[in-house]
Amino acid sequence: MSAPHRIAVVGSGPAGFYAAEALLRSGVPVAVDLFERLPAPFGLVRFGVAPDHPKLKQVTAVFDRIAGLPGFRFVGGVEVGVDVSVAELGACYHAVILANGASLDRRMNIPGEDLAGSHQAGAFIGWYNGHPDAARLAFDLSTERAVVIGHGNVALDVARILLKTPDELRHTDIAAHALDALAESRIREVQIVGRGGVERARFSPKELAEFGDLAACSTGLDPDDLPGGVAKPPAEAGVEARANAEILRAFAEASRDTGQPRRCLIRFGLEPRQLAGDGHVERLHLCRPASDETIALKCGLVISSIGRRTASMPGVPYDAEVGVHANLGGRIHADRVTMPGLYACGWSKRGPHGTIGTNRACGVETAAAVLDDLAALPAPIGNADALVANLANRSGCTIDYAAWRRIEAAELARGQAAGKPREKFVTRAEMLAIAGEAA
Repeated sequence: MSAPHRIAVVGSGPAGFYAAEALLRSGVPVAVDLFERLPAPFGLVRFGVAPDHPKLKQVTAVFDRIAGLPGFRFVGGVEVGVDVSVAELGACYHAVILANGASLDRRMNIPGEDLAGSHQAGAFIGWYNGHPDAARLAFDLSTERAVVIGHGNVALDVARILLKTPDELRHTDIAAHALDALAESRIREVQIVGRGGVERARFSPKELAEFGDLAACSTGLDPDDLPGGVAKPPAEAGVEARANAEILRAFAEASRDTGQPRRCLIRFGLEPRQLAGDGHVERLHLCRPASDETIALKCGLVISSIGRRTASMPGVPYDAEVGVHANLGGRIHADRVTMPGLYACGWSKRGPHGTIGTNRACGVETAAAVLDDLAALPAPIGNADALVANLANRSGCTIDYAAWRRIEAAELARGQAAGKPREKFVTRAEMLAIAGEAA
């Protein structure tokens, strides 16, 4: 007998999996279909976590267990909003949970931002992580100086990958095309630039401290940015800000003449005003808002990491100010009037904040809202199984979890041969070819 309540979850990152788990372990008879536009699940765990942070990716073992729960079905290779609309899902399911993350980078909106050599962090991260949408991108690594704009962990990831040696990356799951390009990189200095002071930086101390252990790179601060040195943040700034200040103070006190071939400078109090160059980035113009001093920084590569936002979907109210689906506690609303049966969780609910684990509580909260509302939600007029069967014709192919496991097994085998945890397939065609092989 089929479960009386059918729930569609859109997006197979941590938030989507955790929401599915909360629903399936609730004791209420439900079935969950988890929709994913790519043939591979796990969202930012696969395509966002840096390749040199493998422990963070071990959470996929938890997701595998969730996928094995009775009532769970993975529907990969289907893009909601293109292959099927949210309204169609709503007609075939009691509830729809949008867990589609924050796929869009925020722009700096300064002159010259569209010059060649100017990129957003999402594209660069997707490139080195083998995301199918970014695998064919190219980044000019022939310049000696690159600038990363932003004071968060994503900016640190970008800078660290640019600064690590090929030997430091060779045995990670970095995409082969990225490793080859980085091995030929001529970048010798990366400046990480932000407009706030030390107390406003959103680095995690653990990730910041890694810059003291890079094999061929020294890390320091520019004394012009902090003429009084690294001040101790006030107590209200928080524990992480105070820990960051200690790490930065050690970087500031380290000798610049370390003999290392590469260098990282973490800079403060500088606001980007303009990118300039003859068809390609040659200079980044910065301003110190406190003094109106301007600086022209010579560089050939600029990667902006100033935040992300959720892509809007037709028929789903959007909060443009925050960059998420308009919601109250996970219930999607239009002008504060709840839209029955439509929910959000993860970054598309609260914005791109928190760790992977933060999504568990977020998914549980949204699942609780769904379960509270179930009795009052109308029964679907369409048939979910018929819809899923038809989606293979619309999208060209759908991927179930068994097919994904075939893709994963092939990646692991390729990785073992190359001395890596895995060698990812970086195109949809490659993944679909493996998925279609007989089990």
